Amino acid sequence: MTRNPTSNLPYRQRPARRKINYETAPTRRKRLSWQVRLALTATGSVILLLAWSIVARQLAPLSNTELTRFDAIIVLGTKADSDGNPSPAMQARITEAVREYEHGVAPRLIVTGGAAHNGFVEARVMARVAHAQGIPESAIYAEPEAMDTIQNACYSARIMKAHGWHSAEVVSSASHLPRAAMIFSRLPMEWRMHAAPPLSPSAAYSAAATVVETLRTARYLVWSRQMERCEP
Repeated sequence: MTRNPTSNLPYRQRPARRKINYETAPTRRKRLSWQVRLALTATGSVILLLAWSIVARQLAPLSNTELTRFDAIIVLGTKADSDGNPSPAMQARITEAVREYEHGVAPRLIVTGGAAHNGFVEARVMARVAHAQGIPESAIYAEPEAMDTIQNACYSARIMKAHGWHSAEVVSSASHLPRAAMIFSRLPMEWRMHAAPPLSPSAAYSAAATVVETLRTARYLVWSRQMERCEP
């Protein structure tokens, strides 16, 4: 048994015990600052929102009907270039719509889109391109006011309602269609989504377009569908 060498010393000569200041001593579990907790909460919320958007896009139906012939083909707008000519995305959409028209899918086109990105009205640019590709002017209905996809759908539905039309094929870029389907599902019509050909076979391009549309879907889910209402 080992003896403590200080045990035989007089009390006054024994070394003083070290006092512990419990107020300043480090604790085993240090609480996170409110800034860190706020950052973690915000990050978690963003992750959950993106996951919700991804799932919603996967579950979005691309049709609510078995129809193969429709009253109209609705072409959703996208920006023209700085010279007022169709951008590649717009050209792809309107060319596909013309092809569907020629295949007898519908006897008319509704081209929808205002000057949402620059000074050029998307619907008028698309109408010009469709006419140049052989569609008679009498079969083209331009909707020149819509500033986003919700208004594209709503204002096109107003045109259809005014003419007694009840069904439409909706043409847009593939990455855009899930969000468009969520919007059209709230309208009283029969519809089917139809994708324009991709602008590039690159997987990176497709992935980038999907990321952009996922973010727009998130905005739609948490903001636009509640705040931006439109009655056709």
